[in-house]
Amino acid sequence: MCAAEQTDLYAVLGAHPSDSVQQLRRRYQQLALQFHPDRVGGQRSSTAESALSRFLEVDAAWKILSDQNTRREYDSQRRAEALKQDWPVDYTVHLEDMSFDPDDRMFVCDCRCGGGFSISEQEVEETQQEDGKEGTRRSVLVCCDTCSLSVCVTWTSNWKAQLHGT
Repeated sequence: MCAAEQTDLYAVLGAHPSDSVQQLRRRYQQLALQFHPDRVGGQRSSTAESALSRFLEVDAAWKILSDQNTRREYDSQRRAEALKQDWPVDYTVHLEDMSFDPDDRMFVCDCRCGGGFSISEQEVEETQQEDGKEGTRRSVLVCCDTCSLSVCVTWTSNWKAQLHGT
């Protein structure tokens, strides 16, 4: 499993380390509009709470990556952590950003090699039940079905509500 404290800020924005500040800003603005609490409404549903959590995460990532000095420092820390890893983690992906195949009950996303990463709904549920805490972020390492790369798939405890749109 990936450490939850070590969230990939580029993945939070759906970006890559090679993206320019303008590209990061554009992605930040899209996500900020999508998850802004005023846009979701004043209701206290799990969807509104999830959107607020995601908005705060996106805003925190933007604050670090938008400043040249803090971004350089963050990139240095990422490189140092990557050198310590036993397994090549290509990037972090949020479960809600993966495609869901209802027939196979699988979450999937493409790898840059042309292969793919997949995790079953059952695997997500089993990982969810391991500690049973509400509102915490979970993560699991998923390997490509073709090459040696892997991704860290993350999600919050209300992933099912997001999947079914409730």
